[in-house]
Amino acid sequence: MATKVTPRSEDYSRWYTDVVQMADLADYAPVKGCMIIKPHGYALWENIKAGLDRRFKATGHANAYFPLFIPMSFLEKEAEHVKGFSPELAVVTHGGGKKLEEPLAVRPTSETIIGHMYAKWIQSYRDLPLLINQWCNVVRWEMRTRLFLRTTEFLWQEGHDAFATSEEAQANALQMLDVYKEFAVEDAAIPVIAGRKSESEKFAGGVTSYTIEAMMGDYKALQSGTSHFLGQNFAKAFDIKFLDENNELQYVWTTSWGVSTRMVGAVVMVHGDDQGLVLPPKLAPIQVVIVPIWKSDNQRTAVLEAVTRVEAALRDDVRVHVDDRDEYSPGWKFNEWEMRGVPLRIEIGPRDVEREQVMLARRDVPGREGKSPVPLSGLAGAVREMLTTIQADLYRRALDFREAHTYNPGDYAEFGEAVSEGFAYSWWCGDADCEAQIKEGTKATIRCIPLEQEPGKGKCIRCGKEASERAIFGRAY
Repeated sequence: MATKVTPRSEDYSRWYTDVVQMADLADYAPVKGCMIIKPHGYALWENIKAGLDRRFKATGHANAYFPLFIPMSFLEKEAEHVKGFSPELAVVTHGGGKKLEEPLAVRPTSETIIGHMYAKWIQSYRDLPLLINQWCNVVRWEMRTRLFLRTTEFLWQEGHDAFATSEEAQANALQMLDVYKEFAVEDAAIPVIAGRKSESEKFAGGVTSYTIEAMMGDYKALQSGTSHFLGQNFAKAFDIKFLDENNELQYVWTTSWGVSTRMVGAVVMVHGDDQGLVLPPKLAPIQVVIVPIWKSDNQRTAVLEAVTRVEAALRDDVRVHVDDRDEYSPGWKFNEWEMRGVPLRIEIGPRDVEREQVMLARRDVPGREGKSPVPLSGLAGAVREMLTTIQADLYRRALDFREAHTYNPGDYAEFGEAVSEGFAYSWWCGDADCEAQIKEGTKATIRCIPLEQEPGKGKCIRCGKEASERAIFGRAY
């Protein structure tokens, strides 16, 4: 099975598509640009959802659902917003065999429909803050698509919050960015850089956009989550007002924030190898797979009895699966579960039964180096400890990789070389024309202006003007 995967070093793009399909994460839909998420891929997305949703609710958010269809007039109320999304809109003009009185946009994002409803729901300062998240699908008519990374329809969550003051809203935008960063690091084992988007890269209709940026295995950046301070732009467009404590009418201040199924693609590209997926234990649909090994019926009975005991010892602590299929050899099963990224494999054969032990095999450490015998007594604790070690090691390797491919170029020539091999951390003057020329000349964009900045000033990497901030530049998906 693994021999069919295109090596990463040969064609990274083809490798990615091979792994997504052969690991049973997703497949192409009949409609161009759409995908079908298969059970293994959806289970991974469910674990991503669970890790995020738990954190959202801890910050006081509640889940709701808003319509898929949005009147076009709603999008047109915020000029910058409609201009930013117009090229990607899917529009319904007919329904029930008749032409609609007003065209309906298929949800590209929900600021407008939610703004309309918030204008009805918010009347007083007592109604604030309003903290709502929704899990849904959105449609953006993409021309160049790739499974999970960029598709015409995709799944995501979008949070939409309203506040009485600008300070509260800005603090919320940063708070939710921290939630995303925590999830990426702790659950997905992906190191990310938290920062501010440049004016040209910010959300259409927003005041300030924040992002977490991750480096993939081919040195490109992937925007992995965004949080936007929208100011009063949408409040004014949709007349979202409230009576403050002085009985005066004020516009609310709003934020929005989102993470999509793109995170599945990030997990694949950050941790995967030439044998397929490598899943962090916290997100893996199956954390441990037990593969029994036997040659005779007598051995089969004894081995399966041991397997039953092992499964019973583990099932309360980990997500465990027993692969006792007769029609496949142990070697074939090893390859399949390696392809699907299961973090830990337990092999149990006749000798293991005799010795009251099992053999643990780590997915992230191939070959004999990743195997170790473990006594049945205390197995549950050993498995938990091993999964914790795997989770930490995946993060450490990803962080080491990013740091090894992040450069501080001394001049523009070195800058061009740096962005072809990773990230360039460079001074930038803040000028949009300078940013555009960098993009045209190197195909690199400002991924973010890191929130954590080293003190001091420097010279812009392109024009040489004085600069007070550094930015992360890179080529991106």
